[in-house]
Amino acid sequence: VQLQASGGGLVQAGGSLTLSCAASGRTINAMGWFRQAPGKERQFVAAINWSGGSTDYADSVKGRFTIPRDGAKNTVYLQMRSLNPEDTAVYYCAARTRFSGISYQPRFYDDWGQGTLVTVSS
Repeated sequence: VQLQASGGGLVQAGGSLTLSCAASGRTINAMGWFRQAPGKERQFVAAINWSGGSTDYADSVKGRFTIPRDGAKNTVYLQMRSLNPEDTAVYYCAARTRFSGISYQPRFYDDWGQGTLVTVSS
């Protein structure tokens, strides 16, 4: 699956931003968003089961981020609000194509987008 992420940028603390990830190619079972801050490991942010639409979120973003999808466009979004400087990172979308279900581990995702930088200023 080819993934094209977009939507990153600079936003002030308390602001909102929406990321998009368009997928093309193989059938998707689940998609996720991860982020990686400088000097830190890539961490799970949110994921969605493509067929059923069930979602899950990291505790740090629950209540602030949502991960809707548009099946017709094969696109997943990450709607972020109440952003704070700790949300600053490169955000990556990822797809699971070989196995079904949501996973919190990057190694269980088969394909990755190129990453988009989100910077939250204080």
